[in-house]
Amino acid sequence: MRLSLFAVGRLKAGPEKELVARYLDRLTKAGPATGLEFARVIEVAESRASNAETRKREEAAMLEKALPDGALLMLLDERGKALDSEAFAGQIGTWRDQGKRDLMIAIGGADGLDPALHARADAVLNLGRMTWPHQIVRILIAEQLYRAVTILSGHPYHRV
Repeated sequence: MRLSLFAVGRLKAGPEKELVARYLDRLTKAGPATGLEFARVIEVAESRASNAETRKREEAAMLEKALPDGALLMLLDERGKALDSEAFAGQIGTWRDQGKRDLMIAIGGADGLDPALHARADAVLNLGRMTWPHQIVRILIAEQLYRAVTILSGHPYHRV
């Protein structure tokens, strides 16, 4: 199964970008042994529309355009479901085992995600009840994807 990240906003050079790259590199190297392949990061510019609803709608259209046919869509949203690392890995493993071909994980813009995306999403997750800057969200999800691969392969990186 191919894993992709979609993010509204661009990650600037610096320690956050380096850390995301480190985890995605680990994912790229370890993933194929578990049937998971890191495909790409898609970054789009934030909409410049004058109101939040229009911005969310425009950003959703960019996500829909980037979404492969038949892909699963996982949204990261503060109102989503909280999973521990094993459950997150288990969900990805289940989809993989069901023969799903693509999973797109989406990080919305500052205004959040369009309600139409919520209706279409296969899963909506939160990374805790606190609000996180988008740069940190990217680090967290990149690390959790790598951790999921290690959990699915029985690697000792994840210890309980």
